[in-house]
Amino acid sequence: MTELTHPRSCAIIIRHRGATLIEVLVSVVVLAIGLLGMAGMQTQSLKGNHSAHLRSQATLLAADVADRIRARADTAIAAGAYADGSADPDRADWDRMVVALLGQGAVGNVANIGGRRFRVTITWADERGCIRNGAGHCTEPDAGMLSFVYDTEI
Repeated sequence: MTELTHPRSCAIIIRHRGATLIEVLVSVVVLAIGLLGMAGMQTQSLKGNHSAHLRSQATLLAADVADRIRARADTAIAAGAYADGSADPDRADWDRMVVALLGQGAVGNVANIGGRRFRVTITWADERGCIRNGAGHCTEPDAGMLSFVYDTEI
């Protein structure tokens, strides 16, 4: 008597090796989305770093003019050597530094606000640091202009 075997009993066990094409494509899409997210974060980081650099430069410039005023306190108070529009060469040198370090359109103002107190105001354009709308334009009314105010007493 012959014994019949059931086709299932002779089934070949198939073992999958490797990944299918669909699995690879899904992995590539997930990786691409992750890389795009990282690129966006890097762009925002660069914008923030540039804005921080400009703020640091403004702080250093304000401290520099305050030191210059302290070094020539009598002239600064009596003759107004550091007042806006002054022909003093030291003030002109500082004005050139403001533009050189903060870019075209940057302005430094120095005002005697009473006795031995001075206020230094530095204004510069920071287009990278402004909040933009859908059309890519700055939403602030001053279009990316930032100011740093430094009060000092000599």
